[in-house]
Amino acid sequence: MDENYAELIRQNSDYKKKREEKYRVDSKDRLSKIIRKKIETTMIGALSSIEERFGFLWTNSDSSPLTEEQALMKDVYQQVRSEILDKGNNQARNVDAELSQYDVEWLKYSMTIPVLPREE
Repeated sequence: MDENYAELIRQNSDYKKKREEKYRVDSKDRLSKIIRKKIETTMIGALSSIEERFGFLWTNSDSSPLTEEQALMKDVYQQVRSEILDKGNNQARNVDAELSQYDVEWLKYSMTIPVLPREE
């Protein structure tokens, strides 16, 4: 009987350790995804700002063909765009390498609701 109880206690302890380890791994994966998404959003936002402010240099309001100067500016923009995306994607990939050096645990959201005694 005591052996069965000891075995149950050991299994419970093992289960808790496995669950905690899975939680840490899931927490790190969650943080990695969030950081990657923020890097991507920053890259896309920067490109959008460039297009919004400088797009007139390589586009026409009508559908006429681009001038030689506009075509050159469009090529330069495409090169800059490619470099921004490449550098941002490299940094997004580096997130996992950096996070591997840390123990991460998501603290979740918590709320304490006060309970007041009822007056009768």
